[in-house]
Formats: sequence, C-alpha cells, structure tokens
Amino acid sequence: MDIFDRHKQFTAARVAIRAGIYPYFIEIESGQKQTVKINGRKMIMIGSNDYLGLALHPKLKEAAIKTIKKYGVGCTGSRFLNGTMDIHVKLEEKLASFMGKEAALVFTTGAQANLGAIAGLAGKDDIIYADRFNHASIIDGCRMSFAETKRFRHNNMEDLERILAAADPGKGKLIVVDGIFSMEGDIVNLPAIIKIAKKHNARVMVDDAHSVGILGRTGRGTAQHFGLEKDVDISMGTCSKSFASVGGFISGSEEMIHYLKHNARSLMFTAALPPASVASISAAIDIVRAEPWRRKALWINAKFMRDGLRSMGYDTGASETPIVPIVVGNDSTALMMRKQLFDAKVFTTPVVSPAVPKGRSMIRTSYMATHTKKQLTYVLEVFNKVGRKLGVVSGVPAAYYERKKHKIELKARVRKGKAEIKKKIRNRTEKIKQKMKNMKNEPER
Repeated sequence: MDIFDRHKQFTAARVAIRAGIYPYFIEIESGQKQTVKINGRKMIMIGSNDYLGLALHPKLKEAAIKTIKKYGVGCTGSRFLNGTMDIHVKLEEKLASFMGKEAALVFTTGAQANLGAIAGLAGKDDIIYADRFNHASIIDGCRMSFAETKRFRHNNMEDLERILAAADPGKGKLIVVDGIFSMEGDIVNLPAIIKIAKKHNARVMVDDAHSVGILGRTGRGTAQHFGLEKDVDISMGTCSKSFASVGGFISGSEEMIHYLKHNARSLMFTAALPPASVASISAAIDIVRAEPWRRKALWINAKFMRDGLRSMGYDTGASETPIVPIVVGNDSTALMMRKQLFDAKVFTTPVVSPAVPKGRSMIRTSYMATHTKKQLTYVLEVFNKVGRKLGVVSGVPAAYYERKKHKIELKARVRKGKAEIKKKIRNRTEKIKQKMKNMKNEPER
C-alpha cells in the first residue's frame, strides 16, 4: 500500500466545498473582535475565544510594537538553549503571581503546554485518569507519556472513583481534566475530584485554557472558582483566549516547574514564544486585573444567549459558561444551519462527527464581553428564523424580537439623551468656572 493512498481517497471535504457548505479555513479580512469582515461583508462573530474582547486592545498592540523595536520579531531558538529572554522570565513571574502559584513556565502554545507537562511528568509506571471529553492536546499528551491511560465518563465521579479504586496502589496517579470543557461549556466537578484524589493519593492537573480570565473572583480559573487553589497541583493555561495572544503555560510548585524545564520535550525542542506575544500577554494580564467589568459583562451576555436560545427550544446541553453549544442532530443539518447563519452574517463553528457522537452534531457558539445587546438580539432573531426553517425548533413569534429590539433601542436613546444632558451641564459648568476665574484675574480699577 502506498502511504499516499489515504489522501487520494479523502473526498469528504471536497464534496462539502462543491456543495457550498464547507465551514473550515474561512478567510477573515479583519482583526478578531465582536464583528469581522469576510468577503467584504461585516459579520457578527460568535465563534471566537476572545472572551474578554482584548485581541485589538490598544494597550496590547502598543506593548507588542514597543517590544518588537527592542527585541525583534523572533527568538531563533528554544527556551532550553538560546531562546530565553528576560521578558520570558518576567512573564513567568507575573503568571505565577496571577495564578497564585510558586512558579510558572511559558510554552509556545497551549497544546504544547499540555504535551510537555503530561508527557514530562507521567511515565510507564504511572496511570493517568482523563475525562472522556478532555481536549485533544490532553489525549495526545497521555499517548506521548507511555503511562497507562484510563478514561472515565464525562464529569462522572462514580466512574472515576470506580477505576481509581481498582488501581495498583504502588503506581503514580494523575487526574487530568478540563476546567471548562471546550465543546460542552460545562464546568468540571472539581470539589468531588479533589476529594477522590486525596482518598487515592492522586495528583490533580486542571486545563484552564477556557477558564483563565473567566472563572474565579480575579480570573485565576477553576480552582479559584471553587475555592480550591491549594488543592490543585498543576494548573495549565493558554494565552490565546482571554489573553488574546498565543502561547501556553504551566503553573505549580517551583520544584515541579524546575523539573519540567529539563524534561518537557515540547518546551526543549520548540522555538520560544516571540517577543511581541510575550509583551501582549503581559499587558493582557494587567487589563484582566484592572478591569473586572469585562468578566461581569461576559457572564451577562452568556446568560442572555443561553436563556434566549433555550426559550426557542434549542438544546444547549449542560452549558453554564460563555461557551454555548447548540445540538442540532445530524452532520448535514449542522452544516446547513451554519451555512444559513453565515448567509445571515452570523459567524459560527459547526462540530460534526467524529468530533462528537453521531446524532449529536452541534453549532458551537461563544461570546465576548464586548458584544452589544443589539448584536446578540439580532443573533437570536437569526437563530429563531433558521431553526424554524430547518425544523430544528418551533421557535418563538417574530413579534417577540420586534418588541425586544424596540426595548433595546429605547434604552439606547435614553442613555444617549442622558449623556447629552450631562455633557451640556458639564460644558456650562466649565464656562461659569472659567468666567469666575477671569473675573478674579481682572486688575482692580
């Protein structure tokens, strides 16, 4: 058999392209924000992971440009050899402080952080326990580790307890889970996992790729959300979502980080994170700390969309975060729905088998702090029309959205009117103050 026979026999994507429903590698002609430009058309983006709306923030761009002028555009080597700059070390110190850990280690991508940490820490004499819905990079890290891997049913603590209880007590044990599951949008049952881990002498690693910046009082992620920061041994995070750049990191004890520096192959044999990305991540952390309103706005928008979609009859699964999946059934329905949403200027991402079980294909949506209620109401209106047209939901009467839009527009006019009145009062006050100042400065006659 010729190894190239596989790619010659792969026809599914070309069939979808010819049918006009191919949804991948879409060319975006603008920066990532709540609206993007595609083929010259302005579209509402609800498929991005820029949860806090920082991808085009002036402070991030300014930091990147300033750093390029000093350090150039690349490091031309791995962190292990010649690619570690002082800014990498400073970022790691800032990340450790942000996460409330002793130390942190920055990788070039989030996927490489998972590969390096899991394969670096676990070996052939260990057992890894992984949730079935974990991210692909966790699965790959388990495969690379040579450790025995046991997968338990999604967020099912009875199943985890069962397979842990049957393990050889002499083997090292590592439980690895997502904090927020990237497709389902639900949160891991971390309190139960910590309890089980302590009972069976297992370590716990949480992939906080979709949780950092979002969960917890200050955005530290899942452990802070549950008040269990001291109980999680390894926290992984990515910098391509809430921090709006690229890169990943592992945080934990100083001893563990020191060990990974010399044993994580995806760190040692990959070029270091470029200077511009390092600077923009650092600036993003500052904004996350200084502007908690972004987190609050994000959760308000997410609830608004979940409630709206569920009111139409859509199945959003167990979502409780800004990731809101919409289960629509078979692959063809998901691809057709995505196409009709796209034609209505709403950008979404379809998820079809084998990424999900057959019959559970979905439209994955995710929201930003910077989405306006007007934009989100329009999105709901489009979902209502498309869902009814395809027979996925019964929907709600069109008049519902007319009333909703009118209410939003009325509130906007009221806010604008109040702002104009405040501006007039402020200008008038300034004029009076200036007049009094001039009178005081006039010479006596």
